[in-house]
Amino acid sequence: MEIEKNFGSRVEVETGKEIYEGILLPSSENGIFLLKLENGYNIGFRKKEVVKMNLLKKVEEKNEEIQIKESANKKNIALIITGGTIAARLNPQKGGVDWLTSPETLFKFYPEIFEKVNIKKIEVPFMKASEDMNYKDWQTLAKVAERLLNDSEIAGIIITHGTDFLHYTSAALSFFLRNLNKPVVLTYSQRSVDRASSDASLNLQCAASAATSDIAEVMLVGHATENDDFCFAMPGTKVRKMHSSRRDAFKIVNSEPIAKVFQDRIQKISNYKLRNKEKVKIDAVFEKNVAVVKIFPGQSPDILDFYTERGYRGLILEVSGLGHVPTERARESWTKKLKETISKGVIVCATAQTIYGRLNPLVYTNGREILETGVIYLEDMLSETAFVKLGWVLGHKEWEQNKETIKEKMLENFAGELNSRLVE
Repeated sequence: MEIEKNFGSRVEVETGKEIYEGILLPSSENGIFLLKLENGYNIGFRKKEVVKMNLLKKVEEKNEEIQIKESANKKNIALIITGGTIAARLNPQKGGVDWLTSPETLFKFYPEIFEKVNIKKIEVPFMKASEDMNYKDWQTLAKVAERLLNDSEIAGIIITHGTDFLHYTSAALSFFLRNLNKPVVLTYSQRSVDRASSDASLNLQCAASAATSDIAEVMLVGHATENDDFCFAMPGTKVRKMHSSRRDAFKIVNSEPIAKVFQDRIQKISNYKLRNKEKVKIDAVFEKNVAVVKIFPGQSPDILDFYTERGYRGLILEVSGLGHVPTERARESWTKKLKETISKGVIVCATAQTIYGRLNPLVYTNGREILETGVIYLEDMLSETAFVKLGWVLGHKEWEQNKETIKEKMLENFAGELNSRLVE
């Protein structure tokens, strides 16, 4: 068939029983025709089943020339694109998505941000879903950010990112980038630009406002509510994705927003580090052998042996209540196993699986017994932030040799990860 290579064209496919109409898509399997129907679903046909295929409308490739004009009245920013929904649009010609990685494609879908700033530089260190990232990607991002932040031409940076593990990246950059001098803004979208309900445009516009502000912090900027009214600038170590699909998915935990960010102004809410002339230094060491263990009723402490035997250097225990693990018959075995694990050089810290609130192991006997084993209680720190911080602290070999130094560093407030003003 002559038309079977016209991907993106509208065709009519006739089988012996039915007639289907849709967009012809490329197929990864030989001998299969793939069609995208009007309802959005894809359907496949074996070539031998197709009696006839009619071309209804041939796709026309359009090479639009887009001219992006810079203005001396606007500040220059840099954009780091890493993937995620905000950097993608549906391409019905291939049944998947295209990445928006050039100024021209960004301008086509997000022209509003170009009205606010000059996007002087675009970096694409990698394109990944956030769940596929690891500490090596955080290190790569930190290196790119360091170079751009020390560029006198750049007023601030925006990092576009997938949502699912965005708060791990924001925590990592909060620890990796020392002497921060300009805004580092991570933003996202829950819904792609192709959808009428997309949150991408407002998030990017607010991110541009934050990136040119006087806020020298690592922050997430995104919808504060379900409406398209304003965004929050949220501290990178005190934020968590709390909803799978809402546009205001990210919430601040045990802290408050840095600011309300509107399309045309910023309203300060809490104190923050001001823009300055310091030179950013990268400190992106990381010990990969750390893990999070969630405590559940009746859990055996033998899970700790799994990590010890595999050479793990640090564990975050997500404990219950004010800082507890299973009691009664299991209590003695947990206490014994924790002492044994810590004696083997594994650093064990505790965070609250309640998310909100502060740990206090001194209230009940259970907590006091666990504290005596050497577990480090991390007060109000989020588990995700604690995981990243423990890997970062243990990555410093000069600290790793001394357990007291490690405890001191885990309880030192490097990037707003601890809130001493939080009421218990």
